[in-house]
Amino acid sequence: MTIDDDGGGRAGAPGTGTAINWDALTHAARAALVHAYVPYSKYPVGAAALVDDGRLISGANVENASYGLTLCAECSMVSALHMGGGGRITAFTCVDGDGNILMPCGRCRQLLYEHRAPGMQLLTVSGIKSMQEVLPDAFGPQDLEQP
Repeated sequence: MTIDDDGGGRAGAPGTGTAINWDALTHAARAALVHAYVPYSKYPVGAAALVDDGRLISGANVENASYGLTLCAECSMVSALHMGGGGRITAFTCVDGDGNILMPCGRCRQLLYEHRAPGMQLLTVSGIKSMQEVLPDAFGPQDLEQP
């Protein structure tokens, strides 16, 4: 599945010369909510991202009675990324059960950082942000490279 720009884009997809249709991306995150499994917190989260090859991926949180084993929406989305052939995330957003935009937590920001394309953008509660703005001075794969 891909997102075609219908004029609703507000920012360009990094390195593609195309606009990101944030409305369609947010709609996809909201659609993912129906797949959330949240019997304990009752707090569904849906996530959606655009991949550098134009695919749209999404995910929802999946809880577990052993709370530490709960998977966030971003985890299931990144799993979908790799199950669907890999790639890098160029644009991302997530929503709560009411469809309101959420800022990903620190753990999820780290997960997004690892799978980002250069210049990845996030639609957040305070507008469109870069990965650097939401996770400054991030630790990542580059820090594990052997000298």
